[in-house]
Amino acid sequence: MAEHNDLGREGETRSVLYLLLRDYHILECNWHGAACEIDIIAAHYGEIVFVEVKTRNYHDGTSPEEAVTSNRMYRMSRAAEEYLTTHRLQDYPFRFDIISILVKDEEWKLQHIKQAFFLKPKERMPFVEDV
Repeated sequence: MAEHNDLGREGETRSVLYLLLRDYHILECNWHGAACEIDIIAAHYGEIVFVEVKTRNYHDGTSPEEAVTSNRMYRMSRAAEEYLTTHRLQDYPFRFDIISILVKDEEWKLQHIKQAFFLKPKERMPFVEDV
């Protein structure tokens, strides 16, 4: 398997441990919706948290959070709507977080960006399942 895939997998594992130590309840890891995959879905004090994990080597030149494009945000929001609808959680507050991990010389620097992006209530698009 490619080294970057191993790096990403390790970043997701470290992110789950980080969240667990901060009283997050992990609901799903690598949840696949019609629009895209969501790395981590967690509950934290009554709020559903959709987490995108980005892990990069220091040598890549860009910060991990810069890799979360507007297209990715849109697809993630569609997948979140699907998750909330499918699990009948539409009435719960939710947010989108990014966990950015930069690896340099075996040192892992993790940054948790809470509410990294959001949808205003009028922008929420209901997910409609195909029948």
